[in-house]
Amino acid sequence: MPFPTFIRTERLLLRTWNDGDRDSLFKLNSNPRVMEFFPTLLSAKESNELFDRIQKHWNRYNFGLFAVEDLDENSFIGFVGIVHVDFDCFFAPNLEIGWRILPDFWGKGYASEAAISTIRYAFQELNATEIVSFTSVLNERSRSVMRKIGMEFITEFHHPNLPMDDRLSKHALYKIIK
Repeated sequence: MPFPTFIRTERLLLRTWNDGDRDSLFKLNSNPRVMEFFPTLLSAKESNELFDRIQKHWNRYNFGLFAVEDLDENSFIGFVGIVHVDFDCFFAPNLEIGWRILPDFWGKGYASEAAISTIRYAFQELNATEIVSFTSVLNERSRSVMRKIGMEFITEFHHPNLPMDDRLSKHALYKIIK
């Protein structure tokens, strides 16, 4: 069964994307604080390519990354969602939950709130039995969200798409089981 086109939580609206979201996604992907634990900031072209990949994932699988809005402010705050692990690694094939939230909305529990709702739908509607998440071992904010939503630390690994000597190469893998 496909994901819904939106999920409403107490404070958030998680929804599918529209072309008007391209600028908001670029603002997110070009923010140095948001992208601190990614190899580079994304250019407008790269952000548009990511937008297109998000749409293709939704079209192919009927689920993916949601655009997230703060209901009080009616404003885009980032994304949260479930995608297929898309690189060769020991924990693929699997589903991954991921998020990016604008810094103005950090520390309010939004990533956790959106992730918990997304995981619930993945377990109920996609019949997923486990979901993984991973980030640089340096990204304590994201690791904290993983723990808050009930994920367990599994192991550290070197991300295969990064050089071994890159400061971001070492990643922490977390998992939640239905």
